[in-house]
Amino acid sequence: CSTPPLPGCGGGSSLGNPFFQVIPVTNKISLLQGSVDCPTLEFEYGDADGHAAELSELYSYTENLEFTNNRRCFEEDFKTQVQGKEWLELEEDAQKAYIMGLLDRLEVVSRERRLKVARAVLYLAQGTFGECDSEVDVLHWSRYNCFLLYQMGTFSTFLELLHMEIDNSQACSSALRKPAVSIADSTELRVLLSVMYLMVENIRLERETDPCGWRTARETFRTELSFSMHNEEPFALLLFSMVTKFCSGLAPHFPIKKVLLLLWKVVMFTLGGFEHLQTLKVQKRAELGLPPLAEDSIQVVKSMRAASPPSYTLDLGESQLAPPPSKLRGRRGSRRQLLTKQDSLDIYNERDLFKTEEPATEEEEESAGDGERTLDGELDLLEQDPLVPPPPSQAPLSAERVAFPKGLPWAPKVRQKDIEHFLEMSRNKFIGFTLGQDTDTLVGLPRPIHESVKTLKQHKYISIADVQIKNEEELEKCPMSLGEEVVPETPCEILYQGMLYSLPQYMIALLKILLAAAPTSKAKTDSINILADVLPEEMPITVLQSMKLGIDVNRHKEIIVKSISTLLLLLLKHFKLNHIYQFEYVSQHLVFANCIPLILKFFNQNILSYITAKNSISVLDYPCCTIQDLPELTTESLEAGDNSQFCWRNLFSCINLLRLLNKLTKWKHSRTMMLVVFKSAPILKRALKVKQAMLQLYVLKLLKLQTKYLGRQWRKSNMKTMSAIYQKVRHRMNDDWAYGNDIDARPWDFQAEECTLRANIEAFNSRRYDRPQDSEFSPVDNCLQSVLGQRLDLPEDFHYSYELWLEREVFSQPICWEELLQNH
Repeated sequence: CSTPPLPGCGGGSSLGNPFFQVIPVTNKISLLQGSVDCPTLEFEYGDADGHAAELSELYSYTENLEFTNNRRCFEEDFKTQVQGKEWLELEEDAQKAYIMGLLDRLEVVSRERRLKVARAVLYLAQGTFGECDSEVDVLHWSRYNCFLLYQMGTFSTFLELLHMEIDNSQACSSALRKPAVSIADSTELRVLLSVMYLMVENIRLERETDPCGWRTARETFRTELSFSMHNEEPFALLLFSMVTKFCSGLAPHFPIKKVLLLLWKVVMFTLGGFEHLQTLKVQKRAELGLPPLAEDSIQVVKSMRAASPPSYTLDLGESQLAPPPSKLRGRRGSRRQLLTKQDSLDIYNERDLFKTEEPATEEEEESAGDGERTLDGELDLLEQDPLVPPPPSQAPLSAERVAFPKGLPWAPKVRQKDIEHFLEMSRNKFIGFTLGQDTDTLVGLPRPIHESVKTLKQHKYISIADVQIKNEEELEKCPMSLGEEVVPETPCEILYQGMLYSLPQYMIALLKILLAAAPTSKAKTDSINILADVLPEEMPITVLQSMKLGIDVNRHKEIIVKSISTLLLLLLKHFKLNHIYQFEYVSQHLVFANCIPLILKFFNQNILSYITAKNSISVLDYPCCTIQDLPELTTESLEAGDNSQFCWRNLFSCINLLRLLNKLTKWKHSRTMMLVVFKSAPILKRALKVKQAMLQLYVLKLLKLQTKYLGRQWRKSNMKTMSAIYQKVRHRMNDDWAYGNDIDARPWDFQAEECTLRANIEAFNSRRYDRPQDSEFSPVDNCLQSVLGQRLDLPEDFHYSYELWLEREVFSQPICWEELLQNH
């Protein structure tokens, strides 16, 4: 096969394999670049996809042959232990006895025999599909067997085996010597991780019909994973160490997709998902004495309707009706003295892509490359795809009228800082002096100002972060009077303590893998190879096999992006709830590792095609592939996928990456300026073509952050986008986002902002985690008799050599008492 290699395979040693020649697979549903004819996507956001989909994503299509291998290993072992019966026919006690025997047979020296027994356990966790008639039966017995395996202590046994495989230097050195790492190099690890993932995912899933014993087992399992058991670190930290070891190049054979999926599910199981986070937030506000939340953000977003994206055709027509640019410049020049303040902000968008909503010219595309940054070498951020407008022969589309609900979806919020700033301006204007942070004294101010302050206070919002920052300032000022801080040992707190000293390495490793998995990444020789657990031993020799492998590789990358984006978002949200400076510490390391340009690079593609991509083969998905015989590989069988209008995991990943970008940039002017410098507005506006309310909301939030920096011309040319921001994004009273007159829009030393934040973070980590138990504030004993009278624990051998020590250290050393007295 003389076809070119698959594009964007993440580089690595596998690309050097001359046999790695596969057909590049295009998306089966691809929409024209620039098309605005996108239906509203019926997508329900949640913690994860459906149960069957989450289990199927654990396996690559290359692993399908191993299902038969697992079944054979189980049946061979089962026949030697049980005569004349099948697994489903046994009583529960007999099943437990057989599992105990399996675990005993794992305690062997022979690596080959141990692998066969582990495969038998994996077959049980997969649902003993050989005895099932339908996919529902397979999923049911998979859950049943996983609870049974956990109750018999299987997870702790497999955890010990995982430690052995991680420390297996022979496997590491063998993989390092190979020119191309394949799926055969990670067989033992894949079996172990698959069993553990199936147990975590099946036990994590809650159903109303679950018996009481299962619910008790679920809570016990959550506790075991959350806390350090038997002086060992939490399980999530072990998986983080596997990620860093993989990225360092010391273990290229690690099946990184399975590691990341297991890590995501362990963090979600132990800390809680997005809905649980909302419950924790309500509880925390009640504990701190804060008023309850005005609305449930999850429900508000679910009730939103998607807006029609800006039509490039319409905008072209409107721009032709507008006055020529030369006349606009002439008018602005004649009134330059009146508009000096606004025009001073236009320095940020000279020769910018988004002056109008017309397709970018070649000259503008060249200028878009000015904002490129690097991430682990070279990160080609703004490799622009030209926006292709509809053909000239096509009639202009009419604007779709969208019915919005009466009133705005969000209750407005006001910060204490906003009230202070408003009063400071009013006092300076009317009475000529200020009163600092006093927001109660309104003497000398006119009646409308009184009403304004009253309205602002009615919508005042005090966040948990505000309270935590204030408490931290008090602890720093008065450590003696306030005493020791009582820190509850929650799963989130324990995870942060374990991650603290290696957190920069963890974040860099995750972003490296995300970069390698991004569809816009080019294959580079220095990038990491993330395809070790998808590439077969023998490369494809037919076109159909190449197509299948191409689909498998694309699917593999999509799953990695999904797991990393959700994992990072969960960590940020939980750390922010636990303590704001924990969140800021993780955020700052993500920013330092170029997370912002990396996410923008991800979105610098035809995002509509990415979301509607169908990189899946339904007949090869688990559990379907275990019930029926695998069909002969044909073009029809490859294209026989689901009929859904979008790919759930890709839309889920895009929303999570946008939420992550919002978390990093919110209230951070220096990071917002990074969005402006990297020319993110046209990239984000392109994502508005996807008619899904939640995705559009977070895109509009990111655009709202930048509007004050983009200048009047951009705002004037993007009124549809400005209207959408007004309709969908929460309003902050006194936030001058639409005009750019706010003092926050003026340039300042952005580096000082990050340095101040970093100093606060280091002070927090030092105070809470670095200080020893015997602190510097403990009293000092100055009494000579008391000090000499303290009993010291001496080693046993000291008693035998005591006289020799006296002779050598005391009696044989001459002491000049006069010199001693003179020195003191």
